[in-house]
Formats: sequence, C-alpha cells, structure tokens
Amino acid sequence: MQDKAMDTNQVMRQVIYALALGVAAQVYFFGFSVLVQIALAVITALAAEALVLRMRGMQIAPSLRDGSAVLTAVLLAIAIPSIAPWWIIVLGVLFAIVFGKQLFGGLGNNPFNPAMLGYAFLLISYPLQMTQWPSEFQGALAIFEFSGVDALTGATNLDYVKTQLMLGESIGALTFESISQMWINFGFLLGGIYLLLRRIVFWHIPLSLIAGLALMSSILYLIDPANFSSPVFHLINGATMLAAFFIATDPVSASTTPLGRLIYGFAIGAIIIVIRVFGGYPDAVAFAVLLMNITVPLIDYYTQPKVFGK
Repeated sequence: MQDKAMDTNQVMRQVIYALALGVAAQVYFFGFSVLVQIALAVITALAAEALVLRMRGMQIAPSLRDGSAVLTAVLLAIAIPSIAPWWIIVLGVLFAIVFGKQLFGGLGNNPFNPAMLGYAFLLISYPLQMTQWPSEFQGALAIFEFSGVDALTGATNLDYVKTQLMLGESIGALTFESISQMWINFGFLLGGIYLLLRRIVFWHIPLSLIAGLALMSSILYLIDPANFSSPVFHLINGATMLAAFFIATDPVSASTTPLGRLIYGFAIGAIIIVIRVFGGYPDAVAFAVLLMNITVPLIDYYTQPKVFGK
C-alpha cells in the first residue's frame, strides 16, 4: 500500500527515481544515447498529451503535472534499443499516449498498460529496428542514428537462444551471462525493492511474476536441459526485473485484489517463458502483460474478498 500522503505526481516521481539505477547501468553499457532517447520520449509524450487534451476540450496543466505521461515515456524509451532511429521512439510514444491512454479517457481509464501497448505496436510494425541492440560498450559510440551499423549491434542472449531453437540446434546447459543484462536487471531489482519499502507497489505481483517465470522455466529445464535454458538465465536476461516491479505493477491496468494480484503476476511470468521458448519473439514481457490486462476484470470479479457478515 502506498503512502497515503502521496498524490499521483509524487507516486510517479518515486517510480521514476527507482528507475535510476537500471537506467544508469544502461547508460554505462550502451552510452548517452539512452538519455537522448528518454528526453525525446518525454518531449513527445507531453506534446501528444497536451494536443489530445486540447482537442477534447479538457484542462491540460493538471494532466501534464501528474507525471503519468512522463513515466510512460521513460518506460518505453528504456525498453527499446538505444540505437533505434529517432522516429521509432516518437511513433511508439505517440501510439502509447493517444491509443493506449487518451483514447480510453485518460489516466485511470486505460485497460492496457500504455507503455507495453506502444512497445508491442513497434515490435510488430518494425521488427528489424526493434531487435538491433548495441553491443556492450560499443553502444557508447552511438548517437541515436546508428541502427544500421553492424559494428555497433549484437544479438542479445535471448535472441541467440531463440535463433538456436528455431534452427533445431541444441543449446546445451546454457548459462552464459551477459554482464550488461545482469547489472541492468540488478539495478531495476534494487529500484523495485525501494518501491516496496516506500509502499508504492504491492509485493504480490513482483513476487508471483518472478515465481511464475522461475517455476515454468524450471519445469522445462528439468524436462530437457539440452534445449531449454535454466531459470537463472531467464531471471537475469531480458526485461524480467523491469517487468516485475515497474510494468506489471501498473495500478490502473493490473489486478486490484490480493489474490488477483498473485494470479495476475504468476500468469505473466509463466506466459513470458512460454512465448520466449515457443513463440516468435525472444522477450515477451509486453505480450504477456497485455494478454493478462484483458483478463483483469474477470480475475478481480472472482477474487473479491468476502464482505464481513456474508
């Protein structure tokens, strides 16, 4: 439960503060283009929010001050490759704000996580630009327009595993670690713990998501370790910790009952592994979250606590 004294703007700022360590790790490994991308995303989000609110004849200043558009922009910016063309982040943020948030009536009315809706839109529409990640440290040379430079790009561990499985190759007991992914996930984990201590997010979703991901990957790994990666591999690669503490915990689109949060988080973790292993995309956070967003009304309906006396 979050601090009762906090308004929406304060909550959003606390979440952004908690992202700092993970973002700092991204900057260290991939360069200052990460910050440039975040800045462009924030500017686009505020402009899109103001424009739509003006078209709707609503007050602009209160919505811009609540910080929700800024948080959506930051989450989307750090989820996509830092060397993607500038127009990728602009299109993604526009889609997230207009179709993921304002189209449903603004903050508090959106059934889907806006950042993940924007991410899914980009991944489906522009798969090439969305799967070219900078190589560690070499990405520091990129200043935003190097998405076509092979020397700066490299496959992530999840990309490698997906390619090997599609080719029918055995991956063996694959436990190699990406230093950048490990430290980035560790940064977001520390930020998530900060949010828990400040009571900004509930523990149910992060813990159950990690449990679902670990359990599903453990089952597959025990069945066939030659073709499925270990739970540790899945925990430290991709956007696991970002999803657990910052994305799946969105108070608007996530489940709101205690039991519902456990079911919601666990299912997201399990679906992430299913899509990573059997689907067409290396990482699957956006699709897993969006699929479970659809089920939230049903989950909340059947997990409502009994009213005292009934």
